[in-house]
Amino acid sequence: MTLLEIDRPQAPPDGEGSVQVRLDPTDEIDGAKVFAIYGKGGIGKSTTSSNLSAAFSHLGKRVLQIGCDPKHDSTFTLTKRMMPTVIDVLESVEFHTEELRTDDFVFEGYNGVMCVEAGGPPAGTGCGGYVVGQTVKLLKEHHLLEDTDVVIFDVLGDVVCGGFASPLQHAERGLIVTANDFDSIFAMNRIISAIQAKAKNYDVRLGGVIANRSAATDEIDRYNDATGMRRLAHFPDLDVIRRSRLKKSTLFEMEASPELEAVQEEYLRLAQSLWDGAEPVEAAPMKDRDIFDFLGFD
Repeated sequence: MTLLEIDRPQAPPDGEGSVQVRLDPTDEIDGAKVFAIYGKGGIGKSTTSSNLSAAFSHLGKRVLQIGCDPKHDSTFTLTKRMMPTVIDVLESVEFHTEELRTDDFVFEGYNGVMCVEAGGPPAGTGCGGYVVGQTVKLLKEHHLLEDTDVVIFDVLGDVVCGGFASPLQHAERGLIVTANDFDSIFAMNRIISAIQAKAKNYDVRLGGVIANRSAATDEIDRYNDATGMRRLAHFPDLDVIRRSRLKKSTLFEMEASPELEAVQEEYLRLAQSLWDGAEPVEAAPMKDRDIFDFLGFD
């Protein structure tokens, strides 16, 4: 089911206390490995997602990246443009999907990565989960998922409401991007709870954390040791990463340097480990008050 509903008592609830209903089996993504990437707003999820997509493509995989933010800025380093969103093109044909062509909403980016921006309703007027559902349905109607090896959902901020948790209904692993600071680790702790709630009814499992924009990982590692979380990769706060966004390019297109090559190798290593099948993590997130007291320096 793609639209959030509360008046369908015949459908089992999607998670304890949730007003969502379960995903219609016909809307499931079959065949591809699917990853949903979450994290505090501004932590670098789109940078991470796009470079991870590029890394998968260098491993010879057919990749589809789906941006799930109304700002529709997830894929511009791959496509070098701000693409029209699924919600934009649907509105242009008054939601008559049969009038759409594939190239109305799917665009090829760097190294063959296929890119889709789901978009969203105007602020305060609707649910992003509906848009994600419509995007997946449209991709299936056009048979675009049949020839895809990897699907990456780049999800808005640290929102864990039912709507923006909906990519977890499709994902194999939920990944979290965080820096080595209080705010992003605090957000990660809550996102872990959201992924585990979805895992009660779906195949998604917690994959681990990607440390980003951080010279050190001591606070992340301390949290991991306390909760059973696992660090999958570490990307330091390098100026070449900032410049890649300004140049609207992936890191695999930037001028070579030793530090850049190290980052590229880390992305390729991460992509390979995820393709090989990262074991699920059984983490035990803290209560808000407990993590508030746990984090920080003396």
